[in-house]
Amino acid sequence: MSNIGVVLPAQAAQNALTPINDWGENPSKLELQVYAPTKVATKPAIILALHFCGGTGPVYAQTTKYNTLADTKGFVVLYPSSKKDNNCWDVATAKTLTHGGGGDSTGLANMIKWAITKYDADPVKVFVTGSSSGCMMSNVMAATYPELFAAVSCYSGVAAGCLAGSPGSSPQSADPTCASGKNVKTGAQWATQLRAMYPGYNGSYPRIQTWHGEADNFVNYPNLAEQLKQWSAVLDVPFTKNNTNTPQSGYTQLVYGDGTKLVGYSAKGVGHTVPAHEDSDLKWFGL
Repeated sequence: MSNIGVVLPAQAAQNALTPINDWGENPSKLELQVYAPTKVATKPAIILALHFCGGTGPVYAQTTKYNTLADTKGFVVLYPSSKKDNNCWDVATAKTLTHGGGGDSTGLANMIKWAITKYDADPVKVFVTGSSSGCMMSNVMAATYPELFAAVSCYSGVAAGCLAGSPGSSPQSADPTCASGKNVKTGAQWATQLRAMYPGYNGSYPRIQTWHGEADNFVNYPNLAEQLKQWSAVLDVPFTKNNTNTPQSGYTQLVYGDGTKLVGYSAKGVGHTVPAHEDSDLKWFGL
């Protein structure tokens, strides 16, 4: 859940981040900075990029290549910041684990709605990514506001609801059962928990791509299997095959169905966290 092991692969793009002070209801007092390239595409895509514990939006912008890619592709990147519980995203309380519940998920959803209007963005090209706590929150956003997102690609997280009821969401405050990989359920149980986060919703859920290091002893490796069980049940796609050394040596791609709705990546020898594979993210997003 921290930034332990994060690789710093990219320098920040030249354009500065723009702080946004009012994007609508913000019940948990999140902060927001936006990266809009000099030439924003017509009907641009929006990427919500969620930082790790101990981080901030601007730090995550500096440790990834999304801004540089935005300069080429013309999409807009939202970099929120959580300022509570060691700068971790709330993935534990009933407020954030409920559609319209008034937690972090509500504030983040309102950022998306604001950005779609502000940039005349394509509402079917909205995506979410994040690392560690940011991946945990990516799964929560896909569960609580599925109608907003087309796809998710995130790193070293846990299933949506894994920390439900925990005293907090940071390494210092959380019940350790989830991060240690000991919160084990069937796919059906995970799916029931996820669907309860948005009662009455009968629409589609976003496509999911999730990455995890086999040597992760911080947010332990079994959490990859729990995420995949959850989304396999929700998206109704069974496991079909493994592709070794994909997208690079030492990584195994776990394919569900025909590979268009759900894939996992297991990274041999990689701890916490898996470095962002931004080009793979954009490919999964269709950008």
